Amino acid sequence: MGTEVKRIHLLGICGTAMAALAGALKQQGYRVTGTDEHVYPPISDFLAAQGIAYTQGYAAGNIPQDTDLVVVGNVIREANPEAAEMRRRELPFLSMAEAVYQYAIRGRFTLAVVGTHGKTTTSTLAAHTLVHAGQDPGYLIGGIPMNLPANFATGQGQNFVIEGDEYDTAYFDKTPKFFKYRPSGVIFTSLEFDHADIYPDLEAIRRHFRALIQGLPPKGFLVACWDDPNVRELLPLAPCPVVTYGSQPGADCRQEVLAITPEGTRFRVTWGQEQQEWTIPLAGDYNAANATAVMIAARRMGLSANAVQSAFSAFQGVKRRQEVRGVANGVTVIDDFAHHPTAVRLTIAAVRQKYPHGTLWAVFEPRSYTARHKRFQEDWGRAFPLADRVLLAPPYQPPGSPASDLLDVAQVARDVNTQGGQAQTCTNTQAILDILASQAHPGDTVLVMSNGGFDNIHQRLLDALAKRT
Repeated sequence: MGTEVKRIHLLGICGTAMAALAGALKQQGYRVTGTDEHVYPPISDFLAAQGIAYTQGYAAGNIPQDTDLVVVGNVIREANPEAAEMRRRELPFLSMAEAVYQYAIRGRFTLAVVGTHGKTTTSTLAAHTLVHAGQDPGYLIGGIPMNLPANFATGQGQNFVIEGDEYDTAYFDKTPKFFKYRPSGVIFTSLEFDHADIYPDLEAIRRHFRALIQGLPPKGFLVACWDDPNVRELLPLAPCPVVTYGSQPGADCRQEVLAITPEGTRFRVTWGQEQQEWTIPLAGDYNAANATAVMIAARRMGLSANAVQSAFSAFQGVKRRQEVRGVANGVTVIDDFAHHPTAVRLTIAAVRQKYPHGTLWAVFEPRSYTARHKRFQEDWGRAFPLADRVLLAPPYQPPGSPASDLLDVAQVARDVNTQGGQAQTCTNTQAILDILASQAHPGDTVLVMSNGGFDNIHQRLLDALAKRT
Protein backbone atom coordinates (compact mmCIF):
# COMPACT_ATOMS: atom_id res chain seq x y z
CA MET A 1 0.00 0.00 0.00
CA GLY A 2 2.78 2.41 0.92
CA THR A 3 4.20 2.83 -2.60
CA GLU A 4 1.07 4.28 -4.18
CA VAL A 5 -0.24 6.23 -1.17
CA LYS A 6 0.51 9.95 -1.28
CA ARG A 7 -2.32 11.69 0.63
CA ILE A 8 -3.66 10.43 3.95
CA HIS A 9 -6.70 11.78 5.81
CA LEU A 10 -7.06 11.15 9.56
CA LEU A 11 -10.45 10.97 11.30
CA GLY A 12 -10.03 12.05 14.92
CA ILE A 13 -6.69 13.69 14.20
CA CYS A 14 -6.54 15.56 17.52
CA GLY A 15 -6.31 12.47 19.65
CA THR A 16 -2.84 12.50 21.14
CA ALA A 17 -1.69 9.31 19.41
CA MET A 18 -3.44 10.27 16.17
CA ALA A 19 -1.70 13.64 16.14
CA ALA A 20 1.61 11.87 16.71
CA LEU A 21 0.87 9.56 13.78
CA ALA A 22 -0.02 12.57 11.64
CA GLY A 23 3.35 14.09 12.44
CA ALA A 24 5.18 10.84 11.69
CA LEU A 25 3.40 10.49 8.34
CA LYS A 26 4.22 14.05 7.35
CA GLN A 27 7.81 13.48 8.36
CA GLN A 28 7.89 10.58 5.88
CA GLY A 29 6.69 12.81 3.06
CA TYR A 30 2.96 12.08 2.94
CA ARG A 31 0.45 14.88 2.52
CA VAL A 32 -1.66 14.79 5.67
CA THR A 33 -5.07 16.27 6.46
CA GLY A 34 -7.62 15.47 9.14
CA THR A 35 -10.77 16.30 11.05
CA ASP A 36 -11.78 16.47 14.70
CA GLU A 37 -13.98 18.41 17.11
CA HIS A 38 -13.60 19.96 20.58
CA VAL A 39 -9.96 20.80 19.83
CA TYR A 40 -7.79 22.34 22.56
CA PRO A 41 -4.11 22.71 23.48
CA PRO A 42 -1.60 21.19 23.62
CA ILE A 43 -2.61 19.08 20.60
CA SER A 44 -3.92 22.03 18.58
CA ASP A 45 -0.61 23.83 19.17
CA PHE A 46 1.32 20.70 18.24
CA LEU A 47 -0.49 20.27 14.90
CA ALA A 48 -0.01 23.94 14.10
CA ALA A 49 3.71 23.64 14.80
CA GLN A 50 3.88 20.65 12.46
CA GLY A 51 2.08 22.59 9.73
CA ILE A 52 -0.71 20.00 9.54
CA ALA A 53 -4.08 21.34 8.38
CA TYR A 54 -7.24 20.02 9.99
CA THR A 55 -10.92 20.88 10.01
CA GLN A 56 -13.10 21.24 13.10
CA GLY A 57 -16.43 19.47 12.72
CA TYR A 58 -17.08 16.34 10.66
CA ALA A 59 -18.60 16.59 7.18
CA ALA A 60 -18.41 14.39 4.09
CA GLY A 61 -16.78 17.17 2.10
CA ASN A 62 -13.79 17.35 4.43
CA ILE A 63 -12.13 14.33 2.81
CA PRO A 64 -10.02 15.68 -0.09
CA GLN A 65 -10.84 14.24 -3.48
CA ASP A 66 -7.29 12.96 -4.02
CA THR A 67 -7.19 11.04 -0.71
CA ASP A 68 -5.49 7.66 -1.09
CA LEU A 69 -5.96 6.35 2.46
CA VAL A 70 -8.13 7.16 5.48
CA VAL A 71 -6.91 6.43 9.01
CA VAL A 72 -9.77 6.01 11.50
CA GLY A 73 -9.31 6.86 15.17
CA ASN A 74 -11.17 4.92 17.84
CA VAL A 75 -13.36 7.91 18.73
CA ILE A 76 -15.04 7.62 15.32
CA ARG A 77 -18.39 5.85 15.17
CA GLU A 78 -19.83 4.06 12.18
CA ALA A 79 -22.42 6.81 11.64
CA ASN A 80 -19.78 9.55 11.47
CA PRO A 81 -20.39 11.47 8.20
CA GLU A 82 -16.75 11.16 7.11
CA ALA A 83 -16.69 7.45 7.90
CA ALA A 84 -19.86 7.09 5.83
CA GLU A 85 -18.28 9.07 2.98
CA MET A 86 -15.14 6.93 3.20
CA ARG A 87 -17.25 3.80 2.70
CA ARG A 88 -19.36 5.38 -0.06
CA ARG A 89 -16.23 6.28 -2.04
CA GLU A 90 -14.72 2.87 -1.22
CA LEU A 91 -11.53 4.52 -0.01
CA PRO A 92 -8.85 2.26 1.52
CA PHE A 93 -8.78 2.65 5.30
CA LEU A 94 -6.83 1.49 8.33
CA SER A 95 -7.28 1.90 12.06
CA MET A 96 -4.79 4.16 13.80
CA ALA A 97 -3.01 1.18 15.35
CA GLU A 98 -2.77 -0.66 12.01
CA ALA A 99 -1.39 2.45 10.35
CA VAL A 100 1.25 2.82 13.07
CA TYR A 101 2.41 -0.73 12.46
CA GLN A 102 2.31 -0.36 8.67
CA TYR A 103 4.14 2.96 8.48
CA ALA A 104 6.41 3.00 11.54
CA ILE A 105 6.92 -0.30 13.35
CA ARG A 106 7.15 -3.17 10.88
CA GLY A 107 10.46 -5.06 11.12
CA ARG A 108 11.69 -3.43 14.32
CA PHE A 109 12.10 -4.46 17.96
CA THR A 110 9.08 -2.89 19.63
CA LEU A 111 8.86 -2.11 23.34
CA ALA A 112 5.22 -1.57 24.35
CA VAL A 113 4.24 -0.06 27.69
CA VAL A 114 0.86 -1.45 28.76
CA GLY A 115 -1.35 -1.34 31.84
CA THR A 116 -4.12 0.70 33.42
CA HIS A 117 -1.88 3.41 34.86
CA GLY A 118 1.44 5.06 34.09
CA LYS A 119 1.69 4.25 30.38
CA THR A 120 2.36 7.77 29.14
CA THR A 121 5.05 8.73 31.64
CA THR A 122 6.74 5.32 31.43
CA SER A 123 6.78 5.15 27.63
CA THR A 124 8.03 8.75 27.43
CA LEU A 125 10.83 8.00 29.89
CA ALA A 126 11.75 4.84 27.95
CA ALA A 127 11.88 6.71 24.62
CA HIS A 128 13.85 9.57 26.18
CA THR A 129 16.34 7.12 27.72
CA LEU A 130 17.05 5.45 24.36
CA VAL A 131 17.31 8.82 22.62
CA HIS A 132 19.64 10.18 25.29
CA ALA A 133 21.84 7.10 24.88
CA GLY A 134 22.17 7.80 21.15
CA GLN A 135 20.14 4.84 19.90
CA ASP A 136 17.87 6.96 17.65
CA PRO A 137 14.71 4.90 18.33
CA GLY A 138 11.33 5.40 16.79
CA TYR A 139 8.58 6.17 19.26
CA LEU A 140 4.92 7.11 19.53
CA ILE A 141 3.61 8.35 22.88
CA GLY A 142 0.14 9.35 24.06
CA GLY A 143 1.35 12.62 25.57
CA ILE A 144 3.55 15.59 24.77
CA PRO A 145 7.11 15.10 26.11
CA MET A 146 8.84 18.12 27.61
CA ASN A 147 12.30 17.39 26.22
CA LEU A 148 11.76 15.40 23.05
CA PRO A 149 11.06 17.28 19.80
CA ALA A 150 7.59 15.70 19.53
CA ASN A 151 5.65 12.70 20.79
CA PHE A 152 6.64 10.76 17.69
CA ALA A 153 9.78 9.97 15.75
CA THR A 154 10.40 7.50 12.97
CA GLY A 155 14.04 7.10 14.05
CA GLN A 156 16.74 5.19 12.21
CA GLY A 157 17.53 2.73 15.00
CA GLN A 158 16.23 -0.81 15.37
CA ASN A 159 14.10 -0.08 18.48
CA PHE A 160 10.61 1.41 18.64
CA VAL A 161 8.83 2.48 21.86
CA ILE A 162 5.06 2.76 21.95
CA GLU A 163 2.30 3.31 24.48
CA GLY A 164 0.12 0.21 24.20
CA ASP A 165 -3.51 1.03 24.91
CA GLU A 166 -6.05 -1.61 25.93
CA TYR A 167 -8.89 0.47 24.52
CA ASP A 168 -10.56 -0.94 21.42
CA THR A 169 -9.03 -0.24 18.02
CA ALA A 170 -11.89 1.16 15.92
CA TYR A 171 -15.61 0.86 15.31
CA PHE A 172 -14.79 -1.97 12.89
CA ASP A 173 -12.25 -3.69 15.20
CA LYS A 174 -13.12 -4.17 18.86
CA THR A 175 -9.82 -5.72 19.95
CA PRO A 176 -7.25 -3.67 21.94
CA LYS A 177 -4.81 -1.53 20.02
CA PHE A 178 -1.79 -3.11 21.68
CA PHE A 179 -2.21 -6.32 19.68
CA LYS A 180 -1.63 -4.42 16.43
CA TYR A 181 1.87 -3.36 17.48
CA ARG A 182 3.15 -6.97 17.82
CA PRO A 183 5.59 -6.08 20.61
CA SER A 184 8.79 -7.98 21.32
CA GLY A 185 9.22 -6.45 24.77
CA VAL A 186 6.53 -5.29 27.21
CA ILE A 187 6.48 -3.20 30.36
CA PHE A 188 3.29 -4.14 32.27
CA THR A 189 2.56 -1.49 34.92
CA SER A 190 -0.82 -2.36 36.43
CA LEU A 191 -4.22 -3.92 35.82
CA GLU A 192 -7.51 -2.56 37.15
CA PHE A 193 -11.03 -2.25 35.87
CA ASP A 194 -11.32 0.70 33.51
CA HIS A 195 -13.10 1.71 30.30
CA ALA A 196 -16.54 0.74 31.54
CA ASP A 197 -17.95 2.00 28.25
CA ILE A 198 -16.51 -1.01 26.41
CA TYR A 199 -15.67 -3.62 29.07
CA PRO A 200 -18.30 -5.11 31.41
CA ASP A 201 -15.83 -6.17 34.11
CA LEU A 202 -12.19 -6.71 34.97
CA GLU A 203 -12.18 -10.25 33.58
CA ALA A 204 -13.05 -8.93 30.12
CA ILE A 205 -9.93 -6.75 30.22
CA ARG A 206 -7.78 -9.45 31.80
CA ARG A 207 -8.59 -11.79 28.93
CA HIS A 208 -6.87 -9.45 26.45
CA PHE A 209 -3.79 -8.93 28.64
CA ARG A 210 -3.56 -12.70 29.03
CA ALA A 211 -3.52 -13.12 25.25
CA LEU A 212 -0.93 -10.34 24.87
CA ILE A 213 1.45 -12.00 27.31
CA GLN A 214 0.96 -15.45 25.82
CA GLY A 215 1.76 -14.04 22.38
CA LEU A 216 5.13 -12.52 23.28
CA PRO A 217 8.04 -14.02 21.31
CA PRO A 218 10.36 -16.38 23.23
CA LYS A 219 13.31 -14.08 22.45
CA GLY A 220 11.49 -11.05 23.82
CA PHE A 221 11.00 -10.03 27.46
CA LEU A 222 8.36 -8.98 29.97
CA VAL A 223 9.00 -6.40 32.70
CA ALA A 224 6.10 -6.56 35.15
CA CYS A 225 4.93 -4.90 38.36
CA TRP A 226 5.11 -7.46 41.16
CA ASP A 227 3.10 -5.26 43.55
CA ASP A 228 -0.08 -5.60 41.47
CA PRO A 229 -1.75 -8.98 42.15
CA ASN A 230 -3.66 -8.82 38.86
CA VAL A 231 -0.38 -8.46 36.98
CA ARG A 232 1.39 -11.10 39.08
CA GLU A 233 -1.33 -13.65 38.33
CA LEU A 234 -0.59 -13.55 34.58
CA LEU A 235 3.22 -13.84 34.70
CA PRO A 236 3.42 -17.66 34.46
CA LEU A 237 1.83 -17.41 30.99
CA ALA A 238 4.82 -15.59 29.47
CA PRO A 239 6.87 -17.70 27.02
CA CYS A 240 9.82 -15.28 27.38
CA PRO A 241 12.11 -14.09 30.20
CA VAL A 242 10.27 -12.14 32.93
CA VAL A 243 11.76 -9.56 35.30
CA THR A 244 9.52 -8.20 38.05
CA TYR A 245 9.83 -4.92 39.93
CA GLY A 246 8.13 -3.45 42.97
CA SER A 247 8.41 -2.50 46.61
CA GLN A 248 7.07 -5.78 48.00
CA PRO A 249 9.11 -8.87 48.89
CA GLY A 250 9.48 -11.29 46.02
CA ALA A 251 10.17 -8.74 43.28
CA ASP A 252 13.29 -9.43 41.21
CA CYS A 253 14.11 -5.71 41.35
CA ARG A 254 12.96 -4.31 44.66
CA GLN A 255 12.77 -0.54 44.87
CA GLU A 256 12.75 1.52 48.05
CA VAL A 257 11.98 5.23 48.02
CA LEU A 258 14.54 7.12 50.10
CA ALA A 259 13.42 10.73 49.69
CA ILE A 260 10.94 12.87 47.76
CA THR A 261 11.71 16.57 47.39
CA PRO A 262 10.67 19.38 45.03
CA GLU A 263 13.62 18.29 42.87
CA GLY A 264 12.35 14.72 42.48
CA THR A 265 12.63 11.23 43.95
CA ARG A 266 15.64 9.30 45.19
CA PHE A 267 15.26 5.54 45.46
CA ARG A 268 17.30 2.37 45.87
CA VAL A 269 16.93 -0.72 43.67
CA THR A 270 18.19 -4.15 44.73
CA TRP A 271 18.52 -6.57 41.78
CA GLY A 272 20.14 -9.84 42.83
CA GLN A 273 23.55 -8.95 44.22
CA GLU A 274 23.47 -5.48 42.66
CA GLN A 275 22.25 -2.53 44.70
CA GLN A 276 22.19 0.99 43.33
CA GLU A 277 20.63 4.34 44.14
CA TRP A 278 18.77 6.22 41.42
CA THR A 279 17.26 9.68 41.11
CA ILE A 280 14.45 10.84 38.86
CA PRO A 281 13.11 14.41 38.63
CA LEU A 282 9.54 13.21 39.17
CA ALA A 283 7.58 12.91 42.39
CA GLY A 284 5.92 9.89 43.89
CA ASP A 285 6.38 6.23 44.76
CA TYR A 286 4.68 5.23 41.52
CA ASN A 287 7.18 7.21 39.46
CA ALA A 288 10.02 5.40 41.22
CA ALA A 289 8.31 2.18 40.11
CA ASN A 290 7.90 3.48 36.55
CA ALA A 291 11.57 4.45 36.43
CA THR A 292 12.61 1.03 37.75
CA ALA A 293 10.66 -0.63 34.95
CA VAL A 294 12.37 1.57 32.36
CA MET A 295 15.78 0.87 33.89
CA ILE A 296 15.19 -2.88 33.57
CA ALA A 297 14.00 -2.64 29.97
CA ALA A 298 16.86 -0.33 29.01
CA ARG A 299 19.40 -2.70 30.54
CA ARG A 300 17.81 -5.57 28.61
CA MET A 301 18.20 -3.45 25.47
CA GLY A 302 21.91 -2.98 26.01
CA LEU A 303 22.28 0.26 27.98
CA SER A 304 24.64 0.61 30.92
CA ALA A 305 23.51 1.74 34.37
CA ASN A 306 25.44 4.99 33.90
CA ALA A 307 23.70 5.69 30.59
CA VAL A 308 20.29 5.09 32.18
CA GLN A 309 20.97 7.40 35.14
CA SER A 310 22.30 10.10 32.82
CA ALA A 311 19.04 9.93 30.88
CA PHE A 312 16.96 9.99 34.07
CA SER A 313 18.75 13.10 35.29
CA ALA A 314 17.97 14.92 32.04
CA PHE A 315 14.29 13.93 31.93
CA GLN A 316 11.83 16.83 32.10
CA GLY A 317 8.52 14.96 32.17
CA VAL A 318 5.34 15.07 30.11
CA LYS A 319 2.79 17.80 29.61
CA ARG A 320 -0.33 17.27 31.73
CA ARG A 321 1.47 14.84 34.04
CA GLN A 322 2.16 16.84 37.24
CA GLU A 323 2.94 19.74 34.92
CA VAL A 324 3.53 23.02 36.76
CA ARG A 325 1.62 25.53 34.68
CA GLY A 326 2.86 28.47 36.69
CA VAL A 327 3.18 30.20 40.05
CA ALA A 328 1.19 33.36 40.73
CA ASN A 329 1.16 35.27 44.01
CA GLY A 330 2.91 32.34 45.65
CA VAL A 331 0.29 29.76 44.53
CA THR A 332 1.56 26.84 42.42
CA VAL A 333 -0.87 25.61 39.74
CA ILE A 334 -0.38 22.04 38.48
CA ASP A 335 -2.13 20.29 35.59
CA ASP A 336 -2.60 16.51 35.53
CA PHE A 337 -4.49 14.13 33.24
CA ALA A 338 -5.61 11.82 36.07
CA HIS A 339 -9.14 10.52 35.53
CA HIS A 340 -9.32 7.08 37.22
CA PRO A 341 -9.91 6.92 41.01
CA THR A 342 -6.62 5.13 41.61
CA ALA A 343 -4.66 7.56 39.42
CA VAL A 344 -6.22 10.55 41.18
CA ARG A 345 -5.40 9.14 44.62
CA LEU A 346 -1.77 8.39 43.66
CA THR A 347 -1.30 11.74 41.95
CA ILE A 348 -2.56 13.62 45.00
CA ALA A 349 -0.22 11.56 47.20
CA ALA A 350 2.77 12.36 44.96
CA VAL A 351 2.00 16.08 44.87
CA ARG A 352 1.52 16.09 48.64
CA GLN A 353 4.96 14.50 49.04
CA LYS A 354 6.55 17.04 46.70
CA TYR A 355 4.76 20.05 48.24
CA PRO A 356 4.36 19.17 51.93
CA HIS A 357 3.59 22.71 53.08
CA GLY A 358 0.55 24.89 52.55
CA THR A 359 -2.95 23.87 51.53
CA LEU A 360 -3.22 21.27 48.77
CA TRP A 361 -6.28 21.98 46.64
CA ALA A 362 -7.55 19.10 44.49
CA VAL A 363 -9.74 20.36 41.63
CA PHE A 364 -11.40 17.58 39.66
CA GLU A 365 -13.52 17.50 36.52
CA PRO A 366 -15.17 14.09 35.91
CA ARG A 367 -14.91 14.03 32.10
CA SER A 368 -13.81 10.64 30.77
CA TYR A 369 -16.29 7.77 30.83
CA THR A 370 -14.54 6.22 33.81
CA ALA A 371 -14.49 9.54 35.67
CA ARG A 372 -18.10 10.51 35.10
CA HIS A 373 -19.89 7.15 35.32
CA LYS A 374 -21.66 6.11 38.52
CA ARG A 375 -20.00 2.69 38.24
CA PHE A 376 -17.08 4.18 40.21
CA GLN A 377 -19.21 6.14 42.72
CA GLU A 378 -17.80 4.56 45.89
CA ASP A 379 -14.23 4.60 44.58
CA TRP A 380 -14.35 8.37 44.08
CA GLY A 381 -15.31 8.88 47.70
CA ARG A 382 -11.99 7.28 48.69
CA ALA A 383 -9.80 9.04 46.10
CA PHE A 384 -9.06 12.33 47.90
CA PRO A 385 -7.78 11.54 51.41
CA LEU A 386 -4.54 13.53 51.16
CA ALA A 387 -6.03 16.72 49.73
CA ASP A 388 -6.79 19.53 52.19
CA ARG A 389 -9.53 21.04 50.03
CA VAL A 390 -11.46 19.37 47.20
CA LEU A 391 -13.45 21.24 44.55
CA LEU A 392 -15.61 19.09 42.27
CA ALA A 393 -16.89 20.26 38.90
CA PRO A 394 -20.11 18.87 37.41
CA PRO A 395 -19.57 15.66 35.43
CA TYR A 396 -19.38 16.09 31.68
CA GLN A 397 -22.54 14.83 29.97
CA PRO A 398 -22.15 14.08 26.25
CA PRO A 399 -25.20 14.82 24.10
CA GLY A 400 -27.68 11.98 24.29
CA SER A 401 -26.17 10.27 27.32
CA PRO A 402 -28.59 9.48 30.19
CA ALA A 403 -28.26 11.60 33.32
CA SER A 404 -29.04 8.50 35.38
CA ASP A 405 -25.58 7.10 34.54
CA LEU A 406 -23.69 10.13 35.84
CA LEU A 407 -21.50 10.24 38.91
CA ASP A 408 -23.19 11.95 41.85
CA VAL A 409 -20.51 14.50 42.77
CA ALA A 410 -22.56 15.76 45.71
CA GLN A 411 -22.39 12.25 47.18
CA VAL A 412 -18.62 12.16 46.51
CA ALA A 413 -18.29 15.40 48.48
CA ARG A 414 -20.34 13.97 51.34
CA ASP A 415 -18.21 10.80 51.38
CA VAL A 416 -14.99 12.84 51.47
CA ASN A 417 -16.33 15.03 54.28
CA THR A 418 -17.49 12.01 56.27
CA GLN A 419 -13.89 10.76 56.21
CA GLY A 420 -12.64 14.06 57.61
CA GLY A 421 -11.91 15.86 54.35
CA GLN A 422 -13.21 19.19 53.13
CA ALA A 423 -14.92 18.88 49.76
CA GLN A 424 -17.57 20.86 47.94
CA THR A 425 -19.27 20.82 44.57
CA CYS A 426 -19.22 23.82 42.23
CA THR A 427 -21.80 24.65 39.59
CA ASN A 428 -19.29 25.60 36.91
CA THR A 429 -15.65 26.48 36.23
CA GLN A 430 -16.15 30.13 37.15
CA ALA A 431 -17.39 29.15 40.60
CA ILE A 432 -14.20 27.14 41.13
CA LEU A 433 -12.10 30.08 39.99
CA ASP A 434 -13.92 32.45 42.35
CA ILE A 435 -13.17 30.21 45.34
CA LEU A 436 -9.51 29.72 44.46
CA ALA A 437 -8.89 33.37 43.60
CA SER A 438 -10.24 34.48 46.96
CA GLN A 439 -9.11 31.65 49.28
CA ALA A 440 -5.82 30.23 47.95
CA HIS A 441 -2.85 31.69 49.83
CA PRO A 442 0.88 31.98 49.09
CA GLY A 443 2.46 28.57 49.64
CA ASP A 444 -0.66 26.70 48.54
CA THR A 445 -0.71 24.20 45.67
CA VAL A 446 -3.64 23.78 43.28
CA LEU A 447 -3.74 20.39 41.51
CA VAL A 448 -6.16 20.47 38.58
CA MET A 449 -7.19 17.05 37.22
CA SER A 450 -9.14 16.43 34.01
CA ASN A 451 -8.61 14.60 30.74
CA GLY A 452 -10.14 17.55 28.87
CA GLY A 453 -9.45 21.26 28.41
CA PHE A 454 -11.48 22.18 31.54
CA ASP A 455 -12.41 25.62 30.11
CA ASN A 456 -8.74 26.71 30.21
CA ILE A 457 -9.00 26.84 34.00
CA HIS A 458 -5.24 26.72 34.57
CA GLN A 459 -4.37 29.93 32.74
CA ARG A 460 -7.53 31.67 33.92
CA LEU A 461 -6.60 30.83 37.52
CA LEU A 462 -3.03 32.09 37.08
CA ASP A 463 -4.36 35.31 35.58
CA ALA A 464 -6.85 35.78 38.42
CA LEU A 465 -4.21 35.11 41.09
CA ALA A 466 -1.77 37.52 39.44
CA LYS A 467 -4.34 40.33 39.64
CA ARG A 468 -4.80 39.98 43.40
CA THR A 469 -3.35 42.69 45.58
